Amino acid sequence: MNTIPEIATRLASLCNELKFIEAYTELFADNAVSIDPNLKNVPLTGLHNLIEREEQFLANVEIHDIKVSEAIFAGSYFSVILSMNFTVKGQGDKMIEEICVYQVENGKIVSQQFFIG
Repeated sequence: MNTIPEIATRLASLCNELKFIEAYTELFADNAVSIDPNLKNVPLTGLHNLIEREEQFLANVEIHDIKVSEAIFAGSYFSVILSMNFTVKGQGDKMIEEICVYQVENGKIVSQQFFIG
């Protein structure tokens, strides 16, 4: 699996199944970068760091519903809309909808950036 549409389809499938760590492990490059507005848009670099951040997030939430849209493509990029309803321990229910933009190089995701409305 190394075409961008195959990667996008696999990412959506894994996310819809709540297999976020597996998605990182399978689809992301070792030097991948993530830019997240929840972290003040400060880039986080390295697959190990991305997985660690995801594990911390998952340890503090209960996800009730998630939906990843069909991807759209432009060159080496693809984008999806992620909608998620979850409960944060000690904070209550939250609903987010964000645009997720991914860049692919050599069959792996090398960057992701999230935009929350």
